[in-house]
Amino acid sequence: MKNYEGKWLSHPEYVLFDIADAVATITLNRPDKRNALSPSLLQEMHDALMEADDRTDVNVIVLAGAGKDFCAGYDLAGAYAGRAAEDTAAVDNLISYRSTIKSFDDDAWNVERQQQLTTIMFDLHKPVIAKVQGNCLAGGVDLAFHCDLVIAADEAKIGFPATRANGCPPNQMWIYHMGPQWTKRLLFTGDTLSGIDAAKIGLVLESVPAAELDAHVHALAGRVAIVDPELLSAHKRIVNLALEQMGAKTLQRLAAENDARAHLSKGPRRTQFKSDMAELGLKIAIQNRDAPFGEGRVVVRR
Repeated sequence: MKNYEGKWLSHPEYVLFDIADAVATITLNRPDKRNALSPSLLQEMHDALMEADDRTDVNVIVLAGAGKDFCAGYDLAGAYAGRAAEDTAAVDNLISYRSTIKSFDDDAWNVERQQQLTTIMFDLHKPVIAKVQGNCLAGGVDLAFHCDLVIAADEAKIGFPATRANGCPPNQMWIYHMGPQWTKRLLFTGDTLSGIDAAKIGLVLESVPAAELDAHVHALAGRVAIVDPELLSAHKRIVNLALEQMGAKTLQRLAAENDARAHLSKGPRRTQFKSDMAELGLKIAIQNRDAPFGEGRVVVRR
C-alpha cells in the first residue's frame, strides 16, 4: 500500500486492504478498540483510499470495520489524555507545532487537517460504499456519511452521542441525507438510531439483517463494479457537484470552525466530562455523560 506521497507502506498497522473482482475493500482494523479513530488509523485509511482510487484494477471501494463494530468514534483517550506513543509519528506529520491547542484558531486548524482525512471519500473518483455494523458513532458517522452509499445492519447503532458534552460534529453531511428537523433532533440530544430506523428517514440507503450484510454489500459492490470506472466517475461527480451547489463543501469548512467554537464551552456538562476523563478515565466519563439520557434510542414511528 502506498501513502499519499506515493511511497510504499509494506506493513500498515491499522487497516486491511484487499482487492477482488474490481472491488477494493478497506477495513478499519482496531477491533479491540471498536475501530476508534487514531491519527495513525486515519492516515492509513486515507492512503488506502487514495491508492484504490488510483488503481486500474479497482472500480468500486467498500469501507468496512473489523469485528463487531464499524467505528465507535474518535479515540477520546488520545484527544483528552494525550496521544499514545503509537501515534507520535502521525501527530508529527499531521498537526506538527499546533498539536498543543492554545487558541480558537489552533483548534480550527487541527480539525481542518483532520477533515482532510475523514472527508476524502467525497473527492475520490470511484464510488465508496460504507458497510456499517454494530456501533457507528461520532467519528464513525463522519466517515460513513461522506461515502456515496451507506448500507447498515438492522441493529446497527448510529449517532453522535458526543454532542451531549464534547462538541459539534466536525463533518456535516447530516442535513443532506435527512433534512433539518431530523438533523436537529439527533444533534440536540445525541440520541442514536438503529439501522432500520436510519433507513426509514434516509440517513442510510438501506438496512439488512446482520447475517446478510456481507453478502448484500458484496452483491451491490459487484453490480456497481460491472460499470466502466469513467462512467462511475461521471455519475458520482455530477451528483457531488449538485451537493456542492447546495453548499456541502462550504459547510464542511464552517463545521470545523463551529466544532472549535463548541469546544470553548465552559458549561457544566463539558467541564464535568473533562474532569471525569482526567480523574476517572474514559469509561466512567462516558457513563456519566450519557446517564441522564437513558437508552437514548430514537424510534421512528412510521
